[in-house]
Amino acid sequence: MPPSSLSFDPEFAEHQAKALLVHARLCAEYGAPFRFFSTKDPLSELISALLSHRTRNQDSHRAYQQLRAHFPTWDAVRDAPTAEVQLAISACTWPEQKAPRIQHVLREVSQRCGGPCDLAFLAELPVDEARAWLEKLPGVGPKTSAATLLFSSLRIPAMPVDSHHHRVAQRLGLIGPKVDEKLAHKLLATLLPPDWDAQQVYDHHEALMFHGQKCCYFHTPACGRCVVLDLCPVGQLRVRSEK
Repeated sequence: MPPSSLSFDPEFAEHQAKALLVHARLCAEYGAPFRFFSTKDPLSELISALLSHRTRNQDSHRAYQQLRAHFPTWDAVRDAPTAEVQLAISACTWPEQKAPRIQHVLREVSQRCGGPCDLAFLAELPVDEARAWLEKLPGVGPKTSAATLLFSSLRIPAMPVDSHHHRVAQRLGLIGPKVDEKLAHKLLATLLPPDWDAQQVYDHHEALMFHGQKCCYFHTPACGRCVVLDLCPVGQLRVRSEK
C-alpha cells in the first residue's frame, strides 16, 4: 500500500496509535530520553556493526578496539593482508568470514566514492536513499544500514530493529507473527511520525529493546509486571492461561 494511502486505512491508524502509546509508556518506564551510546563516524559505525553480527557486545567491542589499535586508518585495513585483519578481530565470531567481508566493504566504499574510505556524504541524502546506498554493500542489511545512520555521528533518523524490538512488536500485534526482521524494519518505520528526529527514533528503538531485555523475555516473559499488558494480546492470553 502506498504511504500516502496509509492514513486512510483504519487498521493502520489503529496500529500507529498503539505504537505511539507503547512508545510513551515504555519511554516513561525506562527513563527516556536515552543517551546515544556511540559517537563513531559513520564508516567506523558500519565496521563496528559488521563485527557485531551474531557476537556478544563485549566481544565485538574488543574486536573493534583491537582492529583500530592495529591499523591507523580504514584504508590501511582495506589494503592489509587478510590474515592480519582476521587476527586483529579474532575476539568476534567467525573472524575468517568477517575479515574478507570488511575488506570487501572498504574496497566498495572507496570505489563508489572515488577516494579514501568515508561515508560523511550520507548526511546529504534522504534517509531512504542513504539506507539504499548502504544496503548495496556486501553483508549490509536493513538493521546494519539503520544502525550506521542512527548510532553514528550522523544521527539520521533511521530505525534499526533488533531481535528484542522485533519480539516485542510481534507480541503487541504491531506486526504479524510471521513478519521477519527485514520486513519488520519497513513496517514498523511507517508507524512512526515522519517528522520525528533522531533522538525520538533512538528512544523508540531503545525503549522496545529494553523492554525485551528486562520484561518481555523470549522464554517466560514477565507479563504480570508489563506496563503495556493491556495492549498486548499475547500477554493477556498468557495471563489468562496461568489463572
